[in-house]
Amino acid sequence: MNASAFIPFVHELTEASAQVIRPYYGSRDMGLELKGDSSPVTLADRGAEKVIREMIHSRFPDHGIVGEEFGTENGDAEFVWVLDPVDGTKSFILNVPLFGTLIGLLHRGKPVLGCIDQPILRQRMIGDGETTTLNGQPVRVRACPRLSEATMLTTDPLFPAKYQNGPGFDALAKSVRLYRGFSDCYGYLMLCSGWVDVVVDPIMNPWDLLPLVPVLKGAGASLTDWQGRPADHAGATSAIAATPGIHDEVIRLLNP
Repeated sequence: MNASAFIPFVHELTEASAQVIRPYYGSRDMGLELKGDSSPVTLADRGAEKVIREMIHSRFPDHGIVGEEFGTENGDAEFVWVLDPVDGTKSFILNVPLFGTLIGLLHRGKPVLGCIDQPILRQRMIGDGETTTLNGQPVRVRACPRLSEATMLTTDPLFPAKYQNGPGFDALAKSVRLYRGFSDCYGYLMLCSGWVDVVVDPIMNPWDLLPLVPVLKGAGASLTDWQGRPADHAGATSAIAATPGIHDEVIRLLNP
C-alpha cells in the first residue's frame, strides 16, 4: 500500500484546517468552553475538525474517521483517518504557538501516514514510516549518545505522578541536561527535527498518538509506551519517544 499517494490530500486538509484556526489564534472571542473532562475546547477545534471531516467524506466516502471532537465514523473501514484538530488547546488559548493539527491515516489498523501541522509558524511535518519531511525537507533525530547530554520535554509536569510513576519521572528529569514542561505534538516535531532528544507523555489518546507514529518512525526515533512496550497501535495509552541511543535508559529510569 503506497501511503505517499495520500500526501497531496493531507496538504489540502492542513491548508483548509489552517484557514479555520488562524483567525481564532490570539482572539478573545474563540468560543472557549470546558468539556466533561474539564479540558478546553474552542471554535477552532470544532471548526477545523468539521472542515477536515467534510473533505474526507467528499473525497473518500468509504473511509472511516476517528476524531477528538466528533467521535468515530466507520471505524472498521480499510482506511481510517485519525484527527486532532488542535492538539495543545491549552497553549492555543494562551496565545502560545506550541500546538498543532494532527492528521493520521491507518490502513487496516496500522498507522501509515502522519502529519503535524503548525499553522501559525507555518511548519508542516509529514512522515510515512520511512521518511519524514519538514516543509518538504528530510529531517532526522539528532545523535545523543548519553542521557546526561539530552534535552527532554513533557506535555504536563503533573501528569507523570498522576498517571504513571512520579519517582521514576523525577529520576529521569534529574538525569538529563535540560528539561522543559511543554510538548503536545510540537514536542515531537522538535524531536524529529533534531532540537530535543526525549519526549515523555504518560497519557495519550488515539488521536494524540497514532498520527505521530509514521512521523517518528520516518525520522528514526524510537517509540514505546511508558513500560517499553510497542506504542504503534490504538491500544497504547502513553508514549516515550527518544533518540535510539538513549531510549532504553529512559525506560529503565521510568520503571525502577
